[in-house]
Amino acid sequence: MLEELEQSWDPWCQFDQLQDAMTQVLWGQRSAGSYLYPALNAWTNDNEAVVTAEIPGIDPNNLDISVVGDTLTIRGSREAEKTEDGMQMLRSERPSGPFSRSLQLPFHVDAEKVTADSKNGILTITLPFAESGKPRKIMPKAA
Repeated sequence: MLEELEQSWDPWCQFDQLQDAMTQVLWGQRSAGSYLYPALNAWTNDNEAVVTAEIPGIDPNNLDISVVGDTLTIRGSREAEKTEDGMQMLRSERPSGPFSRSLQLPFHVDAEKVTADSKNGILTITLPFAESGKPRKIMPKAA
């Protein structure tokens, strides 16, 4: 149990969460480019990785998704919600403004074959391994 906790603890994540909380307390909003936004999940198999990101309320056509070598970057902006006349913000937890999120993968990606789809506020990016990064079986020559 302790070993699992040590492996999952990321001091930089904790620092980003603290910075985000302080920004929210001092300025009433989350910091742009927060470590927490958009939330990502990633899976991998023998041929590719799949990354999902929560992007509710963001037009996927306004996202900048790029892959360079082994790094996926998602950039965009979320507009602040407009309130009706006479309304005052009581609580603001959903971030607005520009954001950028990068994820370094444990392999190089074939950037020409990357696909991205969006459904119900979830962005799904499929990242095939570059051929140079796939395992290759080598047969020894008989003497």
